[in-house]
Amino acid sequence: MFPGFRGEALVDSDDLPDITKSRVRNLRMRLKPEICKSLGDYPASDETKKKADDILDFFVSQLPEVRKVLWTDIDASYEGDPAAKSYEEIILAYPSLEAIAIYRMAHLLYNKVPLLPRIMAEWAHSRTGIDIHPGAEIGSHFFIDHGTGVVVGETTKIGSHVKLYQGVSFIARSLAAGQALRGKKRHPTIEDGVCIYAGTTIMGGDT
Repeated sequence: MFPGFRGEALVDSDDLPDITKSRVRNLRMRLKPEICKSLGDYPASDETKKKADDILDFFVSQLPEVRKVLWTDIDASYEGDPAAKSYEEIILAYPSLEAIAIYRMAHLLYNKVPLLPRIMAEWAHSRTGIDIHPGAEIGSHFFIDHGTGVVVGETTKIGSHVKLYQGVSFIARSLAAGQALRGKKRHPTIEDGVCIYAGTTIMGGDT
């Protein structure tokens, strides 16, 4: 999402188109077998390979839009945190941006590929302490300050310009019904322009 910030630095900005093409090709090569495995067919049949290619076509086509939305998240981080000294600091050092970026990419694959989006989300959770289910719907300009212990459940809906602090949880009111709740709205909806302070828990059905 941010070439030159992580890994090998860009020698010249003119190299960006070629580097981007190379990285997208590499991404496709690495993701295709994982998608086939997630679809339960590996070594994959031609039909499964075709399905994986179609999913990858969609995924790659959406990455420019994801990047645009991530820049709004960076804007929100910078405007919302007086400790932020630069956009570079946010991109390189804010765990919340890493968790949000991985969520936004995992969300593209949610309901298209089993298992893989959840693995992506759990990898982000293990690195950042922020647990965002890939099924959640989150608007632009999203900022999580600090972030440790934040939990965002599957059917949570979050509007734009929302700011969370550490320890905020959007959880289901009750899981006693188990699988009977599958596909139902179990988590809260958060309107635009809301700031939710540390340690707040909001259960399903609340707005």
